[in-house]
Amino acid sequence: MSEKSKGQKLQEKLAYKKKNYYEVASAEEKKEIFSFAEDYKKFLDEAKTEREACFASVEAAKKAGFTEYKFGDKLKAGDKKYFVNRGKSVVVFRVGSKNLEEDGFRLIASHIDAPRVDIKQVPLYEEGGMCFLKTHYYGGIKKYQWTAIPLALHGTVVLKDGKKVDICVGDKKDDPVFYITDLLPHLGGEQMSGKAASIITGEQLNVLVGSMPYDDEDASDKIKLGVLNLFNKLYGMTEEDFLSAELSAVPAFNAKDVGLDRALIAAYGHDDRVCAYPALRAVLDCESEHTVLAMLVDKEEIGSEGTTGMQCKVYEDLMEEIAIALGANFRKARFASKCLSSDVTAAFDPNFASVYEKNNSALVSYGTALCKFTGARGKSGSSDASAEFVGEVRAMFDKEGVVWQTAELGKVDAGGGGTVAKFIANLNIDTVDLGVPVISMHAPYEVVSKADVYSNYKAFLAFMK
Repeated sequence: MSEKSKGQKLQEKLAYKKKNYYEVASAEEKKEIFSFAEDYKKFLDEAKTEREACFASVEAAKKAGFTEYKFGDKLKAGDKKYFVNRGKSVVVFRVGSKNLEEDGFRLIASHIDAPRVDIKQVPLYEEGGMCFLKTHYYGGIKKYQWTAIPLALHGTVVLKDGKKVDICVGDKKDDPVFYITDLLPHLGGEQMSGKAASIITGEQLNVLVGSMPYDDEDASDKIKLGVLNLFNKLYGMTEEDFLSAELSAVPAFNAKDVGLDRALIAAYGHDDRVCAYPALRAVLDCESEHTVLAMLVDKEEIGSEGTTGMQCKVYEDLMEEIAIALGANFRKARFASKCLSSDVTAAFDPNFASVYEKNNSALVSYGTALCKFTGARGKSGSSDASAEFVGEVRAMFDKEGVVWQTAELGKVDAGGGGTVAKFIANLNIDTVDLGVPVISMHAPYEVVSKADVYSNYKAFLAFMK
């Protein structure tokens, strides 16, 4: 090999170049990447709703020796705890030995809800020899993507007598699936001449749940009655019980490897469980002198509102309770705290290159992506991290050998999006976004790189260290 020229040496010294993780990873590290991905895929298949993700996270925490925390409990250095908020969000934390007023909290905030199709409160109707459930979609979706694919029904129903019943049907091998119909192309001329946003309307996202009439000549709406009878036999439900139900139609797909090299994962709900799972694992696995928290929250896809979203005061209250239990001034502890708001970003897709600015786009398999700001167009809705904090995080990653990249969502005028970062920053906590690049974000089946998932985990460990 010829000796490098002066220009080549100078280029290596001065120029910024992203690194493909697979190119720089050792053989042993590649095994770790693929092993971690298998555990993540299992989590995805168990956690298709925020309730299921919360439950799976709590079970993992229990297995790692964590115990439940309730407001007012005593705490000491070394304690491993989890706090559950209404069964839909969970905070998993370790109490460190460092002075909380001087060191603060090390926070990772991710969300465990995902775009889906929710069932309405008065949903059942019969028409055209079929029975359907009326729906109201949740989060930002392309509605046409949810037609003509197998769907599963997940959720919780509170019956009239107060009993709570969980429903999960459509994922197992022998389960029936559910379905949203689409128009055949032979009759779809008018439909296809419209804009993509109106090809399928919200009121057309009706879930097909049955077509066999109940065996009674004198009954009316016999197909609907047959479906109601099955709901009653299986779950003890009457039609009125839909009023106090939280049911969702989610893709009946399991996580699968993509490509002959199996380097990618396709699954429903990467956004944002691809960040939530590594955050959970990092807290479970780390040994840190800092007090570290993984906040896995709900409702991000609709603005982080409500009692389980990041805007709820319960998360600030929890941090204050921890500070009080450790004898620390909460305001001082909060001011000293640091946060990674861990949400996904858009991976550069060469099939749609016109909406990306390639220099500042995340590339698949080039590591977890740090986004100094999010928001739309003129950074609207973004907390925009300071240069000082970005420099601090950058130094943490470089010191621990984390393969990472910088990114933004797309071209300045192409659109945009937000995360929970601004809500944490509003507490006077230095915060920056960090997350896995995703192909086909918000589609029923998204794609990520196994290398980026593992890079995210390694970044969290570095941050907590």
